[in-house]
Amino acid sequence: MLFRQKLAQTLPEPTGTHVRRAGSALACAAAVFAAAVALLPLQTASAAGTVNVLYAGSLVNLMEHDVGPAFDKATGYRFKGYAGGSIALANQIKGNLRQGDAFVSASPKVNDGLMNAANGGWERWYITFAQSPLVIGYNASSKFAAEFKTKPWYQVLQEPGIRIGRTAPALDPKGALTLTLMKHAEAFYDSPGLSEKILGRPSVPEDLEPTLLQSGALDVGFFYSTETADAKIPMLALPVAIAPKAIYTVTILRNTPNPEGANKFVAYLLGGDGRNLLKRHGLDPQEMHISGDASAVPRNIKAIIDEAK
Repeated sequence: MLFRQKLAQTLPEPTGTHVRRAGSALACAAAVFAAAVALLPLQTASAAGTVNVLYAGSLVNLMEHDVGPAFDKATGYRFKGYAGGSIALANQIKGNLRQGDAFVSASPKVNDGLMNAANGGWERWYITFAQSPLVIGYNASSKFAAEFKTKPWYQVLQEPGIRIGRTAPALDPKGALTLTLMKHAEAFYDSPGLSEKILGRPSVPEDLEPTLLQSGALDVGFFYSTETADAKIPMLALPVAIAPKAIYTVTILRNTPNPEGANKFVAYLLGGDGRNLLKRHGLDPQEMHISGDASAVPRNIKAIIDEAK
């Protein structure tokens, strides 16, 4: 109606045969407007089909190059991811600084910090689904690269001038696991003070660590095996007795803007196609386990877990 009024105001006052012509022009214009309005629900539906996934920075290649596109194709939804340190992402969720539909973390402890009323009740449950051990990744062009074949890794990391990359423990589980590794290494190799000698350097953002290593800005770094596999970074496996692992989890966040889309994403990630993609990226799918309120887990997702047992 408002469109008709505005259009009428732009036309001269019709008389005689001009009435029919003006009426015809008005009808055509109104038809065009009606057609345009008819398209609006489609645009709104498309926007509603976006699934915002907050995920651990170690999964950038997996999410952006495989899971995201495959999920889009399989479901018709649109994956939109945001990578970061799991702890940092959890802090942003708690502070209402970032909203998401689903959250993929690299540590169950991070999820525990989002559960229960005291923590804001951002999650009611989470599912552990894969793991990846901590490894040493190095630049093949580094002057220190050859030493990894002739010396113990912890001795190479003490060489003068070596540039070591690690993430911040307060922001990223990998940074915390690196500290755990070094404490274990001190006892395992009977080398008191090893942590201080090796880790007394600034940390780097998790999602930038592989790039910094490959560009030559770093000589070596602490990575998950999925990162070195994805980026084709030469790596040195650590003794099982001291190497901690990332345990990956997934959940649907409270007050998700798109609960149906979040459900579809979690189901795809945990299903057969999703688990095949995990293996392709060097992750070790593990038996899925529900923590928290199992009764709140959607039935279709529970069915996937039961079927995989």
